[in-house]
Amino acid sequence: MARALVAGSSAAVLVLEILAGRLLAPYVGVSLETFTGIIGVVLAGIAFGAWIGGEIADHRDPAPLIGVALALGGGLSWLVLPILSALGPQFGDGTLAIIILSTAALFLPAAVLTAVSPMVAKLRLASLEDTGAVVGGLSAAGTLGALAGTFITGFILVSALSTRLTVFVLGAVLVIAGVATHGYFTRKLPTGTAVILVLASAFIGVTSDRPCDRETSYFCANIVVDEENPSGRSLYLDDLRHAYVDLDDPTVLDVRYIRLFSQVAASLPEGPLNTLHLGGGGFSFPRFLQHERPGSNELVLEIDGALVDLVEDELGLEQSESLAVQVGDARLALGDIDDDQFNLVIGDAFSSRAVPWHLTTEEFLTEVDRVMTTDGIYAMNVIDGGSFDFARAEVGTLMRV
Repeated sequence: MARALVAGSSAAVLVLEILAGRLLAPYVGVSLETFTGIIGVVLAGIAFGAWIGGEIADHRDPAPLIGVALALGGGLSWLVLPILSALGPQFGDGTLAIIILSTAALFLPAAVLTAVSPMVAKLRLASLEDTGAVVGGLSAAGTLGALAGTFITGFILVSALSTRLTVFVLGAVLVIAGVATHGYFTRKLPTGTAVILVLASAFIGVTSDRPCDRETSYFCANIVVDEENPSGRSLYLDDLRHAYVDLDDPTVLDVRYIRLFSQVAASLPEGPLNTLHLGGGGFSFPRFLQHERPGSNELVLEIDGALVDLVEDELGLEQSESLAVQVGDARLALGDIDDDQFNLVIGDAFSSRAVPWHLTTEEFLTEVDRVMTTDGIYAMNVIDGGSFDFARAEVGTLMRV
C-alpha cells in the first residue's frame, strides 16, 4: 500500500506536468521556453513538497494527513483550469508569463502530492535497520509511478481524451483515493467542510472557461468568424492566427505571407502546377492554387489528422484527386515520394512560433531538392526576429544544398 501511494502520487504529478504544455499553449504558445518553465516550476514544487512533507511527518502523526494530501492534490488539480483561464489572458507571451502561469497553476498541486512520499516513509520506518530498504523501495516506486504517468499521458491520454477531461478524471481519482486512504487510517468519514471544499473546487473547475473550440493532439484550435466578412474565418492554433479562409472565395488571401506565396507561384510559367505543401493549417493556399491554376495537383503533408478533420468540417476543405492530404510527419513522408515530382514546394510547417527543427536541416532540404524539378522553387516561411540568426542559418543551409 505504501508503494502504491507513493507511485500514484508521483504519477499524478507527471500527468499534470505533461498536460501543462497543452494547458498553457492557448496563452503562451508551445516552445522550448514553455516546457523549460513548466519543468522548472514542477521540480520546485516537488522539492518544496518533499521538504515540507518531511517536516510535517516529524512533528505530527502523518497517518491521517496522507489521505488529506491526496484529496487536496485532487482539488488543486481541478483548480488548474480556472486559474489558467483567469490569469492566462492577462499576460502576453514571454518567459515571465510562462513562469507566472506555471507557478500559479502547478506549484501547489506538485508540492502537495509530493508531500505524500515522506509521510509514507515516516510510517514505514519501523527501525533504523530498515532505512535503506524502505527509502530505496519508496524512491523506486515513486520513479516507476512517474514513468507510468509520463508514458500513459503522452502516448494514450493526450490523443484519447481532451486535456480538460483528463484533468477532471485525475482530480476525481485523487479525491477518491484520498477519501479511501483517510478512512483506512482513521476509520472516519470526511468532515462536512472537506466535502464542501471538494465540491466547490470541482464546480469551479467544471464551469471555468474553455480556451479551445476543438482540441487536437497538437493544438488548441479556434475558428473565429470575420465580423466584416460573414464568409470569412480565421483559424487560431494555440495563441496564433495560422490561416484565413473565405468560404465563398478561395482567392481572398488575408494573411500577408500567403499573398507572398501567391507571388512566388505567379513567377512560374503559366499552366498547371504540381505543388507539395509541407504543413496544411487552414489549407487556404492549396485551394487558391486549385482555383487560379486549373489542372494543378496539390499534395499536402500535415502531421495533425484531427486538424484536417476540423478544416473539412468547419472550413470547407474537400479532398479530391487533385488536392490530396497525407497525414504524417513531413520529413518521414518525403522519403516515400519519387524524384522530380514538384515544380513548387511550400514550406509552411509550424509548431507555435517555430519551424520544427528537423524540417530545417541539410538532410531534409536534400530531400526537398530530390522531389523537386530542376527548375522548381522552394518557398519557406520562417518566424524570426532580433538579429535574424535562424534565418541566416537557414540561408546557409539552403546554399549548401
